[in-house]
Amino acid sequence: MKVFAKRLKERALQLGISNSQAARLCDLDERRYSNYANDQREPDLMTLAKIARVLDTSVDHLLGLTDASPMNRRTLLLERLTIAAGTLPEDQLETVVKQTEALAIPRPKKPGRKSPPISGV
Repeated sequence: MKVFAKRLKERALQLGISNSQAARLCDLDERRYSNYANDQREPDLMTLAKIARVLDTSVDHLLGLTDASPMNRRTLLLERLTIAAGTLPEDQLETVVKQTEALAIPRPKKPGRKSPPISGV
């Protein structure tokens, strides 16, 4: 099931997370997840569904039955934010929401100044 291992690694890379981070997000032992990512073992159906749900993709995509839709940078960043936020306890999530809302408030531009370009993540 080389396709599964390849897609698992690709998805983690898209989300900017390591295999160990992906394992923690999926509530799996790091060694077990590593076995999946290195094509040494295959997950059972429930584990496969859980991995797909946590990594915000489909089982069909992970198994190579469908191709992923091309994503722009903004979509990938929003997916990363959603997955990371989903792991936070409620009090920390509330803090992140307040911080994000504060960043989203439009600020008046100063005359003669251009907005700096958004740097890479």
